[in-house]
Amino acid sequence: MPYDAPSQLAEMSLAEIAAAVAARKLPPLDRWDPAETIDSHMRISADGSWWHDGRPITRPAMVRAFASLLTRDAGAEHFLLTPQCRQRIIVEDAAFLAVDLQETDGALAFRLNTDELVIAGPQNRLRAEGDVDLPAIYLAVRHGCEARINRSTWLQLVALAHDVDGVPCVTSQGVTFPLVPHPLVPRPLVPRPLVPQ
Repeated sequence: MPYDAPSQLAEMSLAEIAAAVAARKLPPLDRWDPAETIDSHMRISADGSWWHDGRPITRPAMVRAFASLLTRDAGAEHFLLTPQCRQRIIVEDAAFLAVDLQETDGALAFRLNTDELVIAGPQNRLRAEGDVDLPAIYLAVRHGCEARINRSTWLQLVALAHDVDGVPCVTSQGVTFPLVPHPLVPRPLVPRPLVPQ
């Protein structure tokens, strides 16, 4: 389905960003439960590039179409879902990259590498992994899939951080998120799929 990328994030108000998010028509993955599971022979690398049978997928419209079908199950496996089939896809780190950020009206809006917009908040939470010296920040997108915050966007986040009990945090839509893994809060281990060498 055709998709017009939103205008530059920095030029948009929160109302315009929310309208663009609401206008994005996505397949009803939560209503599909296909019986067949196969291998898609596809991979999303840690840099956000998409591959099929060892060749890069270079058409942005095709990547956006596939990305609209992404889901991740409780075992941390990623799939492309259609009404007829569930196709396993290898994801090296996160399914998406967050490549830009705009702070407006008390909300943090992110642009993904697929040109989608996501507003952090109660439904789309930020989480910190890794260690305090080298954290990795992830944004919940949809259907269990996440976006990893790239370095330049992470630097934008750090510039917006405020201190909460010695921990740098950001706030979006009334929810406060730490930018480093909190050592006192145990985190569940999420298994990552093995990437063939």
